[in-house]
Amino acid sequence: MSSVGAEQQTAARRTTKPLDWGLVGAIVLAAINLRTAVTSVGPLLDDLEHSIGLSSGLAGLLTTLPVICFAGLGWVTPRMANRLGAARTLTAALALMTAGLVLRVLVGDALLFLLFSVPALAGGAMGNVLLPAMVKRHFPTRVGPVTAAYTTALAVGTTVAAAAVVPIASIGGARSWRVGLGSWAALSALAVVVWLARRPSRDATVGDAPAHAWLLRDSRTAWAMALFFGAQSMQAYIAFGWFANFFQEQAGFSSARAGLLVAFLSALSIPMSMAVPAVAARVRSQRSLVILFVACYVAAYVGMLAAPAAGAWAWALLAGVGGGAFPFALTLIGLRSRGPAVTGALSAFTQSIGYSIAAIGPLLVGVLHGATGGWNAPFVLMFADLVLLAGAGWVVAAPRFVDDEVVLGPVVETGVAT
Repeated sequence: MSSVGAEQQTAARRTTKPLDWGLVGAIVLAAINLRTAVTSVGPLLDDLEHSIGLSSGLAGLLTTLPVICFAGLGWVTPRMANRLGAARTLTAALALMTAGLVLRVLVGDALLFLLFSVPALAGGAMGNVLLPAMVKRHFPTRVGPVTAAYTTALAVGTTVAAAAVVPIASIGGARSWRVGLGSWAALSALAVVVWLARRPSRDATVGDAPAHAWLLRDSRTAWAMALFFGAQSMQAYIAFGWFANFFQEQAGFSSARAGLLVAFLSALSIPMSMAVPAVAARVRSQRSLVILFVACYVAAYVGMLAAPAAGAWAWALLAGVGGGAFPFALTLIGLRSRGPAVTGALSAFTQSIGYSIAAIGPLLVGVLHGATGGWNAPFVLMFADLVLLAGAGWVVAAPRFVDDEVVLGPVVETGVAT
């Protein structure tokens, strides 16, 4: 029997089981934590600059550090999961996140804060890769709905961490960035307890092959997935990093109003995460969704250039709908692979390369804006990235499987316990 056939038979046997709501809840709780260490920092950057001497250069490194971690740790996560099991690896990553969140608020030095931010970001980096594969393994016939559940939780955690960190830091009157940033350790610690309560075993792997995501390098679909993920991530990071500045300069908005626009754009990821995965999983070809996302981005950017003040909320709405490409990309990781082993490798390949591409975007926008003093050049970059998004999206939206495009070697199924 072929390795892929064995995976499919294992998946088929699991379809007769009732939905494991406990596992769904544990996955959702892990997903809530994936971005809290990232988005809770931005609103308190000024406090960090005054308290621990965080320079503007180090602040720039701090804001880029998540993307570096997401790209770097993505490559090693499948191998760790194959040795320890997916559930154990995720539990360890969440524990490492908790330790990092605690340690970085105890230091008084900017470099140490950066150093301990790395383990604080590890849970998010590794969870990015692990969750799509775990969904594929345990919910093979419910990839769309369960992906919708965890991407919605991720979006809620992302938005709430950014919105609530300052109020939390101000509890008791005097504002404390240590309280604001450290409070998220309680949420990640809760996730660790929940996953430990499930007694994660060595058998809970994402599959033992391919041992390295780079084995997918001969797959046209895998490369298209990586480029699509990178292109949509670049749009998102540019929006979060630069749109507030754009609306202040071009529309004359105050920093508070411009920030509210970006918060609105970010909050739209919640309903998009609820709807997009379920829709994507129900249709054979998802090219209509790719057209929708690209068209919304194009309309938003044309509007921003033509009437930045008059239609600001409409442009933010359109850009937010375009941001539905993120949960769409995560859903496709499960839909373009037959079994969890390949899903894990595809997740690592897609996100590691994709986040490496995305990291270039905000940096280039800064360089172009600084060199020209305007916004035409940055928008040329963003439109060029949309061409990549459309082209790669057209490829990945067609029904096909990465498994059929590469020789993977033997896949050993090691069980499904968590």
